[in-house]
Amino acid sequence: MPQIFKIGEYSIYFWSNENDPLEPVHVHISEGTPTANATKIWITSNGKCSLCNNNSKIPSKTLKLLMRIIESQHKQIISKWKEHFSTITYIV
Repeated sequence: MPQIFKIGEYSIYFWSNENDPLEPVHVHISEGTPTANATKIWITSNGKCSLCNNNSKIPSKTLKLLMRIIESQHKQIISKWKEHFSTITYIV
């Protein structure tokens, strides 16, 4: 479970077992201990965020802020995804 970075109490990370075939690039967000079923954010090919689910029940205002920060760091996230998984696809 590679952690990309932390924002306050929230961890932004990849889950290492991302299915076969590998899902498109995305991050998980959780407060505290990372879990496989945490909030999932897709990263589009132009660096924007798309909410897949908010399983972590992050308050809307906080989630919007986290997504803006993730968008500002999309190049770092994509680079780390390629480094960790050796390939990348995007949601359509």
